[in-house]
Amino acid sequence: MKKLLLFCFIAGYGLIQAQSEVVFVYFNDKPNKAAFYANPLSELTQKALNRRTALGIALNDQDAPIEQSFIQNLQNLGFTITDYSKWLNGVAVNANQAQVNLIKAQPFVQSVESFAKNSSLVVKTQNTNKWESFELAQKNLTVFDYGSGSNQIDQLNLRPLHLAGFTGTGVTIAVIDTGFPTVDTGSAFSRLWTNNKIKGGYDFVTKTGNIYDSALNSHGTVVLGAIGGYIQNTFVGSAPDADFYLYRSENAAVEVPEEELYWIEAAEEADRKGVDLITTSLGYSTFDDPKYSYTYANMNGTTSFIARGSQIAVSKGIFVLIAAGNSGEQPWHYITTPADNAQVFTIGSVDSAGLSSGFSSYGPNALGVIKPDASARGSFSTTVANNSTTTVSGTSIATPIAAGGVACLIQAFPTMNRNTMRTQLRQTASLFPNHTDQMGYGILNFGSLYNSVLNTSELVKKEKIVIFPNPVKSILNIATEGEVSSVDVYDNLGRLVLRSNKKSISVQDFSKGTYYLKIQIKDKIYYEKFLKE
Repeated sequence: MKKLLLFCFIAGYGLIQAQSEVVFVYFNDKPNKAAFYANPLSELTQKALNRRTALGIALNDQDAPIEQSFIQNLQNLGFTITDYSKWLNGVAVNANQAQVNLIKAQPFVQSVESFAKNSSLVVKTQNTNKWESFELAQKNLTVFDYGSGSNQIDQLNLRPLHLAGFTGTGVTIAVIDTGFPTVDTGSAFSRLWTNNKIKGGYDFVTKTGNIYDSALNSHGTVVLGAIGGYIQNTFVGSAPDADFYLYRSENAAVEVPEEELYWIEAAEEADRKGVDLITTSLGYSTFDDPKYSYTYANMNGTTSFIARGSQIAVSKGIFVLIAAGNSGEQPWHYITTPADNAQVFTIGSVDSAGLSSGFSSYGPNALGVIKPDASARGSFSTTVANNSTTTVSGTSIATPIAAGGVACLIQAFPTMNRNTMRTQLRQTASLFPNHTDQMGYGILNFGSLYNSVLNTSELVKKEKIVIFPNPVKSILNIATEGEVSSVDVYDNLGRLVLRSNKKSISVQDFSKGTYYLKIQIKDKIYYEKFLKE
């Protein structure tokens, strides 16, 4: 009996040792990088090079492709390779300890890093609904321009940029998510297709172009809808005229470490295409196999592969927005990765009253870096799916709403240093210089940043403009030394309700509420807001 038990123990031990895990193999060089520097267009589009030029970012070895002979050598050793990263200069494989030792012995290998963060090998646990905090509520049918999306636009004070014509035109956004069913057929996205705004996409999970498969999770669809969705007289996204690349990196049915590398591959492709902005409403802390799960101490911005990849994306001049997470009311109530990275712009959620949503995850990161950076509407926010609007909740929706605002800002100031832009977004948020662990520096204020940049620009001389009385009951006056060329008045839903060239306008017949003025004086345009009593 003792011999039998001993045999069973030894056999079991050998089985554990033979078990494979996901590891990343770092290569020690890029021997053919000189060819890339001689011809950067072999790897990057002209748009990607233009972004670097505009922002003063030099090419480096990360931009060069992986040495294909190194990949072939690993394949010759019997390894199957489907995922790799030129930024990290390596590939992911499944290997047991003996195989890892074999890989390390190869002359082209620098090191091997495991994705696993826990040494114990635990049986895979039952996967739960990973989008349970991303709530879809009732369908909304409205008859207005901005519709029920008006409040989330105005909470961020984004209307001044829209009125100024900055709606994302010429700015390219990569949405990295779960998939995009109905985006190719739904009327809510027809305006994007009609205007050639969807530039391409790819599924890095299945390695196909089938990102619109009806069987895929629709999380990515409603995320895109919050930015680029449009239904006549019903809904307008936060950047309806932006261009989009749509990438799937997330398999909603499972939580596996390879998804981090899928995201990095998507980000690298987005960089190749020259995108200006990446928005991602994904985050990682717990995996189906617990040996890959993170602790809060790992949320330091550099432990996870995806956090390192997102930081590289930022270094290429891409503005990266990440959802903080929806764990605020759970035992793990912290942000997830890559929201923990110091260089990404992490978004928390607030409700219509400007209070933190209970589900919004808490910062800071494990090193004390303030996270989230700022917040947007994530409780009962409006977006579109298929042919109509829908109400959803989660930092997953707050992030794309904010991303659209950033796209409008990039259109307005395309050469602004992105680190400066991130800093000014924090400094113009509602709580700055204070912050909370759920809201960061507070609710974003795009109009405030826009006006502050214009007012400090050497190219713009600030006019003295005063509107009074405000609030107003009957006659609104505009006091300025310049001659008023035109005054447009918009209601809270974005509709033009009055056009004049007078310094005094009658609003006596207006309904009570908030209105917006677009005032042109000579060759300059100014924006003011007033309240009709």
